[in-house]
Amino acid sequence: MSKVKYYTKEGLKKIKEELHYLKTVKRPFISNQIADARDKGDLSENAEYSAAKEEQGLLETKINKLQEIYNNARIIDKSKIDNSKVLLFSTVKIKNINTNTVRSYTLVHENEVNIKSGKISVNSPVAKGLLGKSIGDKIKIKVPAGIIPFEIIDINI
Repeated sequence: MSKVKYYTKEGLKKIKEELHYLKTVKRPFISNQIADARDKGDLSENAEYSAAKEEQGLLETKINKLQEIYNNARIIDKSKIDNSKVLLFSTVKIKNINTNTVRSYTLVHENEVNIKSGKISVNSPVAKGLLGKSIGDKIKIKVPAGIIPFEIIDINI
């Protein structure tokens, strides 16, 4: 049994759309490839048939995984989240104390990560260092480049 995980409405919609695409577009396409390869004769020496069957197996594994994620996903009600400390789905503005640069990150589930839009995994080193902290807290976070001191400037949901 899989563990319940929380998503934003947008993140869950993205999973649902991908699942729909795989089931309604990709699955029939691969089935047609298998049928075409089967029509070419001896299956024991048919590389196209073997490749299509392998692709079908990989697709079904991906569909099953996404279906499980979707079935166990819950949308979190942001209005009920405490914004006095950093939690999942918090948008945190932090200042690097060494360089005085300010950045904002939103902590999301690993399936919703989008670095370009500032969405980082709640399991990343930076997010783990921020979780549970409050505005004004000064923390040191170990990242691959070393230990960096940060100050939490703002927290929003």
